[in-house]
Amino acid sequence: MASNDEQRPLHLLFFPFVAPGHLIPVADMAALFAPRGVKCSILATPVNAAVIRSAVDRANDAFRSAGAPAIDLSTIPFPDVGLPPGVESVVGLSSEADRYMLLEAIKRLREPFGRFLADHRPDAAVADSFYPWAADAAAEHGVPRLSFLGSSMFGRACHDSLLRNNPLEELDPDDTDAVVSLPGLPHRVALRKGQMMDPRKNELEWEFDKLVNAADRRSYGELFNSFAELEPGYAEHYRTTLGRRVWLVGPLAHARKDSAASGGAGGLAPEAERCLRWLDGKPDGSVVYVSFGTLARVTAAELREAARGLQQSGRNFFWVMSESDTEGSQWMPEGFAELIDTEERGIIFRGWAPQMLILNHSAVGGFVTHCGWNSVLEAVSAGVPLVTWPRHADQFYNEMLILDVLRIGVGVGAGCYASKLDVRGEVISGEKIAESINKVMGDDEEARMIRKKAIELCGKARSATEKGGSSYNDVEQLIKELMARRSSVNV
Repeated sequence: MASNDEQRPLHLLFFPFVAPGHLIPVADMAALFAPRGVKCSILATPVNAAVIRSAVDRANDAFRSAGAPAIDLSTIPFPDVGLPPGVESVVGLSSEADRYMLLEAIKRLREPFGRFLADHRPDAAVADSFYPWAADAAAEHGVPRLSFLGSSMFGRACHDSLLRNNPLEELDPDDTDAVVSLPGLPHRVALRKGQMMDPRKNELEWEFDKLVNAADRRSYGELFNSFAELEPGYAEHYRTTLGRRVWLVGPLAHARKDSAASGGAGGLAPEAERCLRWLDGKPDGSVVYVSFGTLARVTAAELREAARGLQQSGRNFFWVMSESDTEGSQWMPEGFAELIDTEERGIIFRGWAPQMLILNHSAVGGFVTHCGWNSVLEAVSAGVPLVTWPRHADQFYNEMLILDVLRIGVGVGAGCYASKLDVRGEVISGEKIAESINKVMGDDEEARMIRKKAIELCGKARSATEKGGSSYNDVEQLIKELMARRSSVNV
């Protein structure tokens, strides 16, 4: 006869960081574990919970008929640190003072996190790496902490090498063209200094990253939104060279692909309908999709050159802009307004767009991206080649993976790292942007090879999440290990 402990479902707590790029993959991850019989709780502040509430509701609607446990989305108050009302995330920050206040708020989230652990006793806590205190807080309650950042293993391994070896230390801080090699990695990794965070210029970020890396090492293990075939050799590098326990559970976007368009039981959300209607009228592979993510600060000069590049490429385009990007038409080059007025050749879409649906539409043949890892994985999952335009964080590492390891894209030549709040002085020319787009979407041998590799990788992504695939098996192994741990602890 099974004991009560054996009959009780595994309980995972998910605690995402306060940014859309961290919140959405966590909602996807809960939707991945719940159908396996795992009780999933997500803890977030009110504004951040609102970002993922509809995704959680859609997942629960789907689970109801399958008999899977519903995902619980619980809220905790956002600490009062002086930020304006409603600003609970990196999206609303406008100054260095705001950034310091957000860091203070993040520290104060430790108390409600610990209280939830004490009250609910989950079997493990999947806490974002940007909560470095979560490792010790979980240990205080006897709960194993699994860290998750939503970045690539390649990028994390590169950054780990940078933090431990700091090859920038001996270089002239103003020599942006100096080549920096990162030692101890499966591939040769060398970037120009201007593409990397310099600790002498970003001291706060550098010290925080060292805290994050140390806390992840103290954790029970790490989860990655990736799959073994995407980053060859890096799971082994983590497990053997770095001595860290890792499970690959991606691409997580597959967990929401089929329901991404749903506005609930009523079917397609209005914004999804508009996007798809426009794409439906375009030939297969004829549209270049453009998005720089939710956090990039794009100048009017950069917007102008991007528009010139789209004009000169001769391609149809679907350009997503955030609400904070320059409004009006002052930045538009001559003739561009006419292209978008009729929406015949191109469309500018402001606000949130259903990116997974767009990338999976047959009309889309290329993606101009900032190289955020969520966007890279969504493109890989759709088999869409990339035009890379990185700006900060792990994006230059991701670009190297795309261009030099996977060979599924072409770069525009970005060479200037900027923090999330900084505006870059670098402006890529419209001619270079058009050239890069056509290298991906053209008819020559290079373009055909890039597209072929992208399609092959799409198939591997799909296989990884299917029964018997590499990520499917990692999820199964983690569930079994945590169940076994619970049984041994409760003996």
